[in-house]
Amino acid sequence: MPRRNDLERIVILGSGPIRIGQAAEFDFSGSQACRALRNDGFEVILINSNPATIQNDPEMADKIYIEPLLPEVVARILEIESPDALLAGMGGQTALNIATALAHDGTLARLGVELIGCDLDAIDDAEDRDRFKKVCEEIDLPVCKAIACSSIDEVLTAADKLGSFPLLIRPAFTLGGLGGGTAFNTGELVEIARQGILHSSIGQVLIEESILGWQEHEYEVMRDASDNAIIVCTMENLDPMGVHTGESVVVAPQQTLSDRDHQNLRDAALKLIRRLNIKGGCNVQFAVEQSTGEYRVIEVNPRVSRSSALASKATGYPIARMAALIAVGYTLDELPNPITGEGTTAAFEPTLDYCVVKIPRWPFDKFRTADRTIGTSMKSTGEVMAIGRRFEEAFLKAWSSLEYGHPHPRPLTMADASGGETMDQRSSTPLDDKTLEDWLAVPSDRRMGALFEAFRRGWEIDRVREVTGGVTRWFLHRFQSMARVEREIIDFGLKNNLNDLSPIQIRNWKGFGFSDAHIHDAISNFSQNNLYEGQIEITKLRHSMLIHPVYRMVDSCAAEFAAVTPYYYSTYEGGNTFEGVDTVAKNNNSKSKRMVVIGSGPIRIGQGIEFDYGCVHAVGAIRDMGHEAVIINNNPETVSTDFDTSDRLYFDPLTLESVIEILLRENADGILLQFGGQTAINLAVPLENQLNHLKDMGVNLNMSGTSPDSIDEASDRYRFEKFAAKNNLLMPRGATAISPAEVREAVGEIGFPVLIRPSYVLGGRGMEVLTGKSQLEAYMQEAFIAPEKPLLVDEYLGNAIELDVDAVCDGTDVLIGAIMEHLEEAGIHSGDSTCFIPTQNVSQDMLKMVEDWTKTIGLELGIIGCYNIQFAIRGKELFVLEVNPRGSRTFPFVAKSTGIPLARIAARITMGDKLSDLPIPARQVDAVAVKAPVFPFIKLRGLDPAPGPEMKSTGEVMGSHKTAAAAYLKARMATEIPVPTHGGVYLTVKDEDKDSIMDMAKSLDKLGFVLYATRGTADVLREAGKLPVNTAYRIAEQGSPDALDLMRQGKIQLIINTPTSSGGAVLDGNMMRRLAVELNIPFVTTLSGAKMEVLAISELRKGVPEPRSLTIGTV
Repeated sequence: MPRRNDLERIVILGSGPIRIGQAAEFDFSGSQACRALRNDGFEVILINSNPATIQNDPEMADKIYIEPLLPEVVARILEIESPDALLAGMGGQTALNIATALAHDGTLARLGVELIGCDLDAIDDAEDRDRFKKVCEEIDLPVCKAIACSSIDEVLTAADKLGSFPLLIRPAFTLGGLGGGTAFNTGELVEIARQGILHSSIGQVLIEESILGWQEHEYEVMRDASDNAIIVCTMENLDPMGVHTGESVVVAPQQTLSDRDHQNLRDAALKLIRRLNIKGGCNVQFAVEQSTGEYRVIEVNPRVSRSSALASKATGYPIARMAALIAVGYTLDELPNPITGEGTTAAFEPTLDYCVVKIPRWPFDKFRTADRTIGTSMKSTGEVMAIGRRFEEAFLKAWSSLEYGHPHPRPLTMADASGGETMDQRSSTPLDDKTLEDWLAVPSDRRMGALFEAFRRGWEIDRVREVTGGVTRWFLHRFQSMARVEREIIDFGLKNNLNDLSPIQIRNWKGFGFSDAHIHDAISNFSQNNLYEGQIEITKLRHSMLIHPVYRMVDSCAAEFAAVTPYYYSTYEGGNTFEGVDTVAKNNNSKSKRMVVIGSGPIRIGQGIEFDYGCVHAVGAIRDMGHEAVIINNNPETVSTDFDTSDRLYFDPLTLESVIEILLRENADGILLQFGGQTAINLAVPLENQLNHLKDMGVNLNMSGTSPDSIDEASDRYRFEKFAAKNNLLMPRGATAISPAEVREAVGEIGFPVLIRPSYVLGGRGMEVLTGKSQLEAYMQEAFIAPEKPLLVDEYLGNAIELDVDAVCDGTDVLIGAIMEHLEEAGIHSGDSTCFIPTQNVSQDMLKMVEDWTKTIGLELGIIGCYNIQFAIRGKELFVLEVNPRGSRTFPFVAKSTGIPLARIAARITMGDKLSDLPIPARQVDAVAVKAPVFPFIKLRGLDPAPGPEMKSTGEVMGSHKTAAAAYLKARMATEIPVPTHGGVYLTVKDEDKDSIMDMAKSLDKLGFVLYATRGTADVLREAGKLPVNTAYRIAEQGSPDALDLMRQGKIQLIINTPTSSGGAVLDGNMMRRLAVELNIPFVTTLSGAKMEVLAISELRKGVPEPRSLTIGTV
């Protein structure tokens, strides 16, 4: 069936902010769809609420709306734009739910908009748990015994009918398993089911018999309207059933099924997609009992999913692009396979001659109090992927890509069980067997390290299989072989010197995926603290023996056809590589440079998709200037790792070893580090130290942009304090401490409150405001401090206004992209703060001083490219808080707000252009833009949801309008936490805020809200404000009603709670905010936030603000 010429204008729905369960994979798939349809002549209109994504840049869509992803807002945009069709399958569960709602309420039919890419009946059949079960039974596919329920009474009845625990709870129409789980008793069943019903858009959960211990397999399927259907990729979870596939280590292609079992599942997947009449890409999940071959169909995602992004990167097959073209009428047999050029069509099943391993990236390094157990509801923020010729090689490469804990599996010690002051003493005590057994038995982020450790200790395979609840023996044999090789390396080190190493030994160890750092660490029997020096020793020894990796192409056809894809992975071919560097020939253009861009790795809190946005712009700028762009990254969810973004893509760890090998292969002229976040910046000094070695190997590398010395001057506390004093810049009083005694001494000199944090960190990890000695002692029990890991102690600037400035410097001139004002006062992490462009409460004189200091810092530090500065204003004084000599997380927000593409400009500057020579677009000044954070608290239990100096948000949304109140309202609506227009407000504020709350309370009363308050706040409001207030008990007083009672009774629609740092109010606030998250009740913890919330409510009373399309300039 040829292209549909009756369609001209197509709306594509994005997936909104990055959140747990819905990360950057939809930025990738949506971007592919936008490009595919635009290249084919369609006009593309994009709606998304996330400013951080490359998807809503002018190269991707003809018209861009950054607006709340809510049915009423999308409906209004459809009225304005009058498109022919709506493509919803690229925006995850968010887009699918909106499209379903608009189809069911008749909006699409009324406006004459066709839903393409997924059939409404197919969505309902796949997403409605009861309907899906009936569809499977109708075509004789086995499913688990299950009962659909819409109330707790029905849930309890279903549990009786099914007979025994454990039971699985699966909510309908949710993302990342939100509200789901495994219940082992009635109490857990009621608790999980209540959350599931609340978060399901149709209020439905499926109560299902448990098949814990079975293996989980996934089939990624493509089908077109002519019924051509193929299996793009098979994937297998290492963890048995009971762990969400997004939380499991996933391997592609599947390794452990017999051909007969595989063919059964393949037939079942194709049968199911045909019955559901899904056209495009979809994902089918099965549970398999390997000892008998029995299987059950678990679920189908009738859209491009997280697994689709992984399957795309694992095979090279562009699933989202093909799905978008199928949606507009094309069939697989008439579309060329972009990987093999004209060699094959898209109706071609990829064949893999390598192994792919995906490991999730969890946020537990930031959230020490969160429950680390993983199950059927997702907790990971991102993932890494690695490719090797055997499982061991791919697994160890993936581990070293995580940037989480140790860079390779090390023997587990008591220090791994908890941090704190005595961590270095406990690091010499092995983890006890009982704890190891717990870590194996209960799935958590520690399980993979525990599997390795069990075989280090000589445990039998059957024992480990039993303890883990059924991890497949094939995988256990692989872990056993890694432990055996590691033992071999340790034994060598006990008897020999490094000089005794033979090329055969190194090749063999490298063939199993062992990094140079891992090899040196094992040779020293894991006694080394400085892994860097040992790693370099092995690297240089290996190079002297001419041992280097080779680079294989991801070609989708196991080299059966000629491939044109420039997409590579490194491998040591099981120890059988040839001698020397596997070089890439240079082109004949003598003026063309070969530039390497370092990506930002997995999405995590503090380093999200904003940095991938910068990397894609850097690559675009390099190519625009006629140079070759090479990118190194390991995140399968991103646009930077799409095979046609750069001239060559390397899917490898972002480690010094990997980067050096790729620089040698490419004979690179330059490397750009400032767009890949802290991951890339942390490579600056180690790479600079290896420039002479690279030169000896024939590579004359230029580190483009800001010099490593300037980066260190900006990042090193002592050096930057000297710089600030020399340039008459004011900083908060502070000190650097390298021992617990020095920390206590610094706090004594500065005085409470203090802000304490580690040096060289991302997202404020380990950062806290301490107000007294008891908090300091509690912090020191958790903190690990050493000379190479100092702590910074700063004077805390209370009640200060915080500003963020993004700028670009070329050594002569400075371009300030924007000055952003934080809504919350200094002390709340900038990534968690709501911020405004332009500033709302800063005088012109102060703005002039901010501009002057920004220029001074850029020029005097020697910044070439982009940088970010955080300032604080207290009274009439301006303070510099920190300088980041790299692209920041606000760069995309600045571009979308001002129309100035700062990342693209910065990339051109690093390549040698001057600001005076570039056509900088005119600044947009007709609207206020607001960026608001999105938090993961619903997924991560055990956290206090109050924002603070340590970053907790996973993503962000944006609102823009002519007035600040309307822009803030849009941003608030985009977070998908309701903005109330009536009901009850609960007020409880610390003593110093009681007078300030008065005007807000009066406004809320005038708007018709019922006021509730704790005794102290209520007395002030009654006596000084003459307001009608209902008094509630503190939770600690154990009277009724307290805040929790009122919230459960549905009487509270908004909470205003400014937290105190001591007394019973701490417990009150924590429990109240936690329940607010569970019940989706909005809460604000600052007076400035409460003031904007009241203005937003007033604005919403007038109606939802009109959507506005954005204009973003190009350079």
